[in-house]
Amino acid sequence: MASASDRPIGTAVAPHPTIVATATALPPHTITRDDVKVYMGRVFDIPDRRLEAMMSIVDNAQVHTRRSIFPLDYTIEPRPLEKTNNEYIEHAVKLGREAAEKCLERAGLKPEDIDLIITVSCTGFMIPSLDAHLINLMGFRSDVRRMPFTELGCAAGAMALGRAAEFLGARPGGNVLIIAVELPSLTFQRKDISQANLISSILFGDGAAAVIVSGKQARGPKILVSETYTFPDSLGAMGFDLKDSGFHILLAKDVPEMIGKKIGGLVSGFLERHGRKREEIKGWILHPGGARLLGNVEIELGLKKCETQPSWDILGNVGNLSSATILFILQEWLEKRPLKAGEYAVAAAFGPGFSAEFLLLQWT
Repeated sequence: MASASDRPIGTAVAPHPTIVATATALPPHTITRDDVKVYMGRVFDIPDRRLEAMMSIVDNAQVHTRRSIFPLDYTIEPRPLEKTNNEYIEHAVKLGREAAEKCLERAGLKPEDIDLIITVSCTGFMIPSLDAHLINLMGFRSDVRRMPFTELGCAAGAMALGRAAEFLGARPGGNVLIIAVELPSLTFQRKDISQANLISSILFGDGAAAVIVSGKQARGPKILVSETYTFPDSLGAMGFDLKDSGFHILLAKDVPEMIGKKIGGLVSGFLERHGRKREEIKGWILHPGGARLLGNVEIELGLKKCETQPSWDILGNVGNLSSATILFILQEWLEKRPLKAGEYAVAAAFGPGFSAEFLLLQWT
């Protein structure tokens, strides 16, 4: 890394970009834990003993309510991939626009002030991507940069923050809008009785989140640095198989243990490389995945539940929203548990690859 003396005379160091606003959007229909219990026995053709075991998993999942774009009776009905994907496009645009408009208003910005749009989703497919639709609908500039992410799954919200910071490092003074929209209810598979599909029917909910990251001087968490770690030989740990009937989730049962085994060393190494110690971290903005994963991470990092309560609250109130989850949790910290100026936080999310994304933030 070049020192200050190595830089050409007159070269300014770009300030660390700042998260200046967040917003979320949720669809109208609610799925409760009791709904899951009632419908699971009706929908899935599984033996009574296995059904009883699944009911226990429902209780232990810590997901009390989730949101869905459609009523539950319609959600569970099989539909052709073409139909569900058209539904995905319609509702991704609707929810994405709602979150983006709220975020711009909170930041005091207009669409023409945005220099890059990063759109994030893994639960449907659309070309042109969401950002192109919103350029026409919301009045973004024709020369706005576009960066759609599709295949990064639950880690993508955190990765988008990192890529936004890197863009602003090269273009100081700019603004980046991140929009994450996930509609996992559209990937529901009635005839798939694999453990992965049954678990996903308990965990995942629909929703959207938006974040604006600015290169201008502003109050809020500054993004100091980000890193990605891809676990060796882990391609089968998480993902989707695309079949005639739609998206079929892949989720290895040992993912919580795989992350738990590595997370302590990964976080320590990340902080050490950037001159920080574990005891300096006052905020832990962690994608929960599920209750077992978050519990394992807490144990390995020596954290108490009160230190990760925003992650538990989002998991309990809206479930796992894939890439949008970390942005929902970030908003919880900003609104309910803001740190003091100068204090540090670590954000972390995990997704297909299998990979982990880490960010070091500092409040101002």
